[in-house]
Amino acid sequence: MDRGVLTIHDADLGDPELLAFLQAHLDDLAPTAPAESRHALDVDGLRRPGVRMWVARDEGRLVGTVALAPLDPGHEELKSMRTSPESRGRGVGGALLRHALDDARERGLARVSLETGSMEFFAPARSLYRAAGFTECAPFGSYVEDPNSTFFTLVL
Repeated sequence: MDRGVLTIHDADLGDPELLAFLQAHLDDLAPTAPAESRHALDVDGLRRPGVRMWVARDEGRLVGTVALAPLDPGHEELKSMRTSPESRGRGVGGALLRHALDDARERGLARVSLETGSMEFFAPARSLYRAAGFTECAPFGSYVEDPNSTFFTLVL
């Protein structure tokens, strides 16, 4: 982060600011792929048992989110990774990713996987995941091959 003080906290899914941020995430994704190829969780999905979510704030302003959702014992999926447009390229995503992976390691998970888009819009995300050690993989969980998706996994 190149300015301010970035803090990461457990998410409050009743926070109106967070709800608006999550809706903006869904709105950002809408034009990138057909509905069947968009896999972002809505608020109800983020409230499922076992989902852990965090928010990043820069001087109190909400600038990012990340979540982990259970797949199988020892295997979770990275979800709801978003940095606000005005904060992109400033290290928020990397800080959130490190936080989520540290949490996964502390809990003894064996693997974290994720799905992201294959379009140019998602190129910075794919670069971030590769830089963190994720490698491309086959679809996992309930996913199927989709030209609009790229799948990654990281053995912890």
